[in-house]
Amino acid sequence: MRICSGGARPPLTDVDAFIDDHRDEHGVEPTCTVLAEAGIQVAPSLYYARKKRAPSPRARRDAVLDERLVTVHEDNMGVYGVRKMWKTINRLHPGERVARCTVERRMRALGLAGVSNARSTRTTRPAPAADARPQDKVNRDFTAALPDQRWVADITYVPTWAGFCYVAFVMDLFSRRIVGWRVSTSLRTDLALDALEHAIWTRQRDQRDLAQLIHHSDHGCQYLSIRYTERLAEAEIEASVGSVGDSFDCEHRDCATTWGLTLAYDRPCGCPRVDVSAPGGGVHQAAGRVGSDLIGA
Repeated sequence: MRICSGGARPPLTDVDAFIDDHRDEHGVEPTCTVLAEAGIQVAPSLYYARKKRAPSPRARRDAVLDERLVTVHEDNMGVYGVRKMWKTINRLHPGERVARCTVERRMRALGLAGVSNARSTRTTRPAPAADARPQDKVNRDFTAALPDQRWVADITYVPTWAGFCYVAFVMDLFSRRIVGWRVSTSLRTDLALDALEHAIWTRQRDQRDLAQLIHHSDHGCQYLSIRYTERLAEAEIEASVGSVGDSFDCEHRDCATTWGLTLAYDRPCGCPRVDVSAPGGGVHQAAGRVGSDLIGA
């Protein structure tokens, strides 16, 4: 127990917890005397009054919310941060909505946190200069009025207990659904192509028309390779490549990386799975859309 910065007294909950820890050994009054000598004035009568007082409405609400937060966090393998926890809690209990700041406050008190996707490994290698490259047909307009109108593709990495795991994905800008993906322990040349094949197969299986589709990516050599561009042409998909060195151009591909792609672990074995947003009904960044794409790797 120590005085807060500026000489402020610690919260009463911390003071009461300190007295609770020492009352059996030293008693309440001697413990309050020691606290007073340390500059924390606490009257024994007020301590007893607080212990007898019924919990406040806020404390009762916090107790219910704490139980729900722990359950949701455990059900989602501990990868959810404040934003997804807030969205999920309000979706599961629409009649008892809570503010984001309340979720953040209680998660901090419970020691709950999501998985960080901090990037430090280079996964995009520029292709050699070429005379003919696809033009930028998206022009930073990362929206779509219909499904299969615009796809964006990228490669990212996630650190695991066994080393780095590379993930190539293709995302539909209308629903923010990951329509194609592939995971590998190495940044092999056909990683992006496998993700594209998965996306094409998924949509053709659902009998979707890809004739009006624009596929947008960066200048990585995987996306400008002959095999990749030929596969796009074979599927009648129009290729689009963003500008070089433009952070805004990566907005929605990084959005999928940051908010959607998290390698979750089936503890305790640590077997990775790609959590495309959430088990059984995830929360996407765009407009709070709900998805249900937990893909086993």
